[in-house]
Formats: sequence, C-alpha cells, structure tokens
Amino acid sequence: MKIDPDSPADLSAQIAAAIRNAIVDGTLIVDERLPSEAELSDQFNVSRPTVREALKRLAAQSLIRTQRGATGGAFVNRLSFEAAQPQQITTSTLLLSMNAVSFETACEARYALERACAPLSAERRTADHLATMRAEILRQGHPGLTDEAFCASDVAFHRALVDGASNPVLSYQLSGAVEAMQPLMNMITFTARSRGKIVALHTSIADALEQQDPRATQAALSALEEETQTLAQSVFASRLKKSSKPAS
Repeated sequence: MKIDPDSPADLSAQIAAAIRNAIVDGTLIVDERLPSEAELSDQFNVSRPTVREALKRLAAQSLIRTQRGATGGAFVNRLSFEAAQPQQITTSTLLLSMNAVSFETACEARYALERACAPLSAERRTADHLATMRAEILRQGHPGLTDEAFCASDVAFHRALVDGASNPVLSYQLSGAVEAMQPLMNMITFTARSRGKIVALHTSIADALEQQDPRATQAALSALEEETQTLAQSVFASRLKKSSKPAS
C-alpha cells in the first residue's frame, strides 16, 4: 500500500484509498486486523492523526470496524448491500443537487429503473411486501398526515416495490433512485398534487403486483410518472408566471 506525498490530494484520503484498494483486491481479507495506528503511521510516513482520519473515512463507509481491548484494533468488515445503502443514497442526493439535474431527467431515470424492477417484483413479491405497500397506502389517505410524513410514506411504498424483486443488487442500486429522487420530486410537486390521485395510482401498482401482472405494474408506474411530470410542469409554469410579473 502506497501513497504519493507530493500529490495535492489529502493524505488521509490517499491512505483510505490505499487501504480500500487492498480490501477490494483481496490483499486484506474480511476480519483481518489492520496494522496499528503507529504501524500505519510509520508505513505511510505520516502523523498518527492523519492515519486516524483515514480510518474514520473507512469506518464511515462500513469498510472497517473497530474493537477495544487487548485484542482490539481495526478490522476489515464484511460489507453488506444493506450497510452500503446510506452511502449510495447520500452520493445520489449530492450528485442531483450539485449537478442541477433537471426534474424531467431525474424523473425519467427513476421510473425507468423501477419499471425494470417490476417483472421481478411481480413474480417474487411476498405477502410482507404487499402488506407494507397496503399499509403505506392507508397511511397516505389519512387527512392529518403532514407533507413530510406523506413523503416518507411514499419512499417506503416504493422501497417495498423495489425490495419485492428480492435482488439485493437491485435494492442497493435503486436505493439512491428512490430515496434521493423521491423526496426531490415530492418537494417540487406537493403543492400541486392531489393526494387522492397519488393514492389511487399507488393502489393500482399494489393491485397489479398482487395479481403478479408485470405489464399492469409497469403501466401503473408509467401512469404515475406521467402524473409526476405533469405536476412538475404545472409548478414550474406557475413559478415562471409569478417571476415574470412586473413589480407593483
């Protein structure tokens, strides 16, 4: 494991990358104990605080875990798809916000991914997945539900649809699409939407999945995408109209 001390890149980031690469290529294996902070400090010729910061970066990515005591230290973690999802969601959220991806583009991508999941979910969804979706539909119909709670319920509904495919790779890949894009879409469209219409569309999706009908599931998702795009266009047109009015 090597770093370039003359590189402008942060030294702790370089150390974290070197250790991460060693984990990926199998040089460091699951449950193996990493060298101590002092040993890593000597190996990379950096201060112990720099090594400590690198280890914090790796722990934040769930690549290592730390244990206290005489037999403690930093150990290579067995990374799971579930543990990696928060990082995927955070990265997706940052990419969307920092790169000013258009609503239309984000919406198109998100629903294309969900439609791709629909055939597997229609085939493999369990009673628990359906129960989650039905419970969220019921919650969404409650008149006292706040916009924030409606958004959270919306995310839970679509997560159940995706997880119904029983494919951990898909669940991981789509976690960013659902949990990063869905709040963005809700934030933009909530002032214009009819909750009753959204609930009806969600019900159509759940009904199609219960009947194990992939085409009907995809059609219902397409109808929801069309409604979402229409709502966004309405909101953007209203904002444009307001901004173009002359000041009184």
